Amino acid sequence: MATQLYYEDVEAGMDMPPLVKHPTTKQLVQWAGASGDYYELHYDKDFARAQGFPDVLVHGKLKFGLLGQLITDWIGEEGFLKKLGCSYRGTDHPGEDLVCKGKVTNKYVEDDQHLVECEIWVENGKGEKTTPGKATVILPSRG
Repeated sequence: MATQLYYEDVEAGMDMPPLVKHPTTKQLVQWAGASGDYYELHYDKDFARAQGFPDVLVHGKLKFGLLGQLITDWIGEEGFLKKLGCSYRGTDHPGEDLVCKGKVTNKYVEDDQHLVECEIWVENGKGEKTTPGKATVILPSRG
């Protein structure tokens, strides 16, 4: 069972534990079925190569979901994900590690809510940030 994170436990500049994923082409097919995103770039290697890519691409929304998992795993069951967003700045391919990372950028209390703002991102195997984003969470307080 994961340890609950509290507002008092975090400080600006703090890193969250990374989440490493290794997407496969099978996962991409499953994601396409669940999301309805059947664009050929995600399953047809010949089509992807004709578009200038070395292989099929991991769905952007799948990477968005991985960032959601990073945050919700970190905040624990009593935490609340208030806001999550990202942008797609690079491509990722099945068979390569994707590392989801995050850092606390701010914390404050507003309307009796203990809010924490974070910078989050997905890195490819070369350490390039392909999917930067931001999240705001509400954490329980010990006080």
